[in-house]
Amino acid sequence: MTNRQPACRGLFITGTGTGVGKTYVTTLIAQSLTAAGHRVGVYKPVASGCRRQDGGLVCDDAVALWEAAGRPGDLDRVCPQRFAAPLAPHLAAAAEQKTVDAQLLRTGLQFWTAQSEIVLVEGAGGLMSPMTDDEYVADLAIDLGFPLVVVTPNVLGTIHQTLSTLIAAATFREGLTVAGMALNHPSPDRDASSDTNHGELMRRCVPPVLAEVAWQAERIAPEVDWWNLARP
Repeated sequence: MTNRQPACRGLFITGTGTGVGKTYVTTLIAQSLTAAGHRVGVYKPVASGCRRQDGGLVCDDAVALWEAAGRPGDLDRVCPQRFAAPLAPHLAAAAEQKTVDAQLLRTGLQFWTAQSEIVLVEGAGGLMSPMTDDEYVADLAIDLGFPLVVVTPNVLGTIHQTLSTLIAAATFREGLTVAGMALNHPSPDRDASSDTNHGELMRRCVPPVLAEVAWQAERIAPEVDWWNLARP
């Protein structure tokens, strides 16, 4: 696919894996930018594991993003490709005798860049999670061109997971720009590494830890200048 430069600023939020808190962190970023007076677009190109409601499929992550950004535009545009099975998107689509539309993954962003000052794109899983039969999340991230925010959980093993993600970002195709990491507490439970992970990541990673997000935090503190981290 040809790399297309978006018309507005954006960030691509990815994770070190599934269930690390990407949507939660993205909603907090959206709320912060909206409160600062920016017109925020939110885009989740594809989702699986969606629930059935009124004859259709609802992506709860997309609803959360839309609500956090102040309900801009059309909810269906937040996540235009939705599938029911809790599998990688291409497998979830195949279970419905469908395929993930690789072109729509990219062109679906145009609705948001046309009406927003900044767009937050949330990927599915991690950078090397398959999106189609032939492409990974990293392919889409490169083609959209936005800097990455990597969400990583504050649990034992996060150092390896984060470094592996950063290596993937640096070496995949021509490489991806990483703005930094958000260290998220995915549950109220803490393990022996919870107090040291932040410092270890700061010491071992080139991109900075932008924020440490507490369990059920209502905002990210101290505040992060997400606007200036974003790029067109």
